[in-house]
Amino acid sequence: MPDVSSSAAGPMPREEAPLVSVRGLKAYFPLRRIRLGAPKAWLRAVDGVSFDIRRGETLGLVGESGCGKSTLGRTLLALRGASAGDVLFDGNSVFSLKPWELKALRRHMQLVFQDPFASLNPRQTVGGSVRAALDIHAIGAPAERTAMVEEMFLRVGLRRSHTTRFPHEFSGGQRQRIGIARALVLRPKFLVCDEPVSALDVSIQAQILNLLKDLQQEFELTYLFISHNLAVVEHMADRVAVMYYGKIVELADRNELFSNPRHPYTRTLLGAVPSPDPTVRNMKVEMSGDPPDPANLPSGCRFRNRCSYAMERCSREEPAMAKVGERHHAACWLDQ
Repeated sequence: MPDVSSSAAGPMPREEAPLVSVRGLKAYFPLRRIRLGAPKAWLRAVDGVSFDIRRGETLGLVGESGCGKSTLGRTLLALRGASAGDVLFDGNSVFSLKPWELKALRRHMQLVFQDPFASLNPRQTVGGSVRAALDIHAIGAPAERTAMVEEMFLRVGLRRSHTTRFPHEFSGGQRQRIGIARALVLRPKFLVCDEPVSALDVSIQAQILNLLKDLQQEFELTYLFISHNLAVVEHMADRVAVMYYGKIVELADRNELFSNPRHPYTRTLLGAVPSPDPTVRNMKVEMSGDPPDPANLPSGCRFRNRCSYAMERCSREEPAMAKVGERHHAACWLDQ
């Protein structure tokens, strides 16, 4: 990006580089194989996704169950291999790192799981589970590690005495606080929050969401916040990406997306959210038909079989992401 000068104010600062850059990321799974040959069919869980996440922001990722949200989050953390594309973290390619370099990078990239009970070892104390990351990375002396774990428990709203208990002794909300403590004990820069409140009661959801917001300010964190709950995403996110069967179909600032959705799929999602105000009428739901087979997606636009605006071009060509407003992009032929 070239420098731009102003005679009155002097040189303007460069725009800060994003913390995370995803470029053409693909994650395919083989479905059927020819004997002793290559796979005959692939499940394209993530199919050429690109976006940036700026430092300190929360990017919300929404879509139906099975659209590839969790696979995308785990792939960009290099928890599973990518079929193509790249992820840049702080300017460094994640997939080109040596194993010991990737291990060092994991201190700065962590995951908060959807199910806090399944992600904790039932035979290990929760303090031991949180401390394991410090042991693996050899951070501090043994006594210092114990103190760091206890301090993190206090930061997430638990007590020091909780470190000696086992996962089954806690409620769902407490277990999610433990999961957050485990992710933060290494003091990372970036968290992927994979449906972190979907398994919790509504009253507990609000507590965990507010905790995540407070911790983001305290530790200067950057979030990729994955959810199918649009109300939660509206509360948490600065920008929102809408995903449909492996593709990002719309990306915009939160307020812009919720007030002026451009892709028919986004309008359908927003129209399906009930309003607590009986005087407010939701936008018309425009989707019809059944979801496509993920292993046999339609040609062209993969949403066309459920879209009331579909035209002949939609079956021939797949729309690319195009700018439809200030900091607003959508992949739909209606806007191109």
